[in-house]
Amino acid sequence: MASTTDRILSLRAVRQLRRVRTFYAVGALVWAASTAWTGWQTPGSRQMWVSALLLAIFTGLLLTSSIWLQRLQPAGSAELARHAAPRRATRPRHAPA
Repeated sequence: MASTTDRILSLRAVRQLRRVRTFYAVGALVWAASTAWTGWQTPGSRQMWVSALLLAIFTGLLLTSSIWLQRLQPAGSAELARHAAPRRATRPRHAPA
């Protein structure tokens, strides 16, 4: 069984990877739009190729962070589900007869 510190680090890593994945997704969208715009205005220019390179970098980072998150997710989701569970079982309340 993993220690408490390992579980906390795992949950922290999952949260951080979710934030980073969102950042990379936004970056990939911005560079996709920039590449399309630059390709439309001046096809084959240096600016277009730099934009395409940055799009490829952000897409690669997004793919990498998604794969890491998928690998960490089963351990993290079980911990999150256990953490969200109530601490004590509640008794059903019966109406007085």
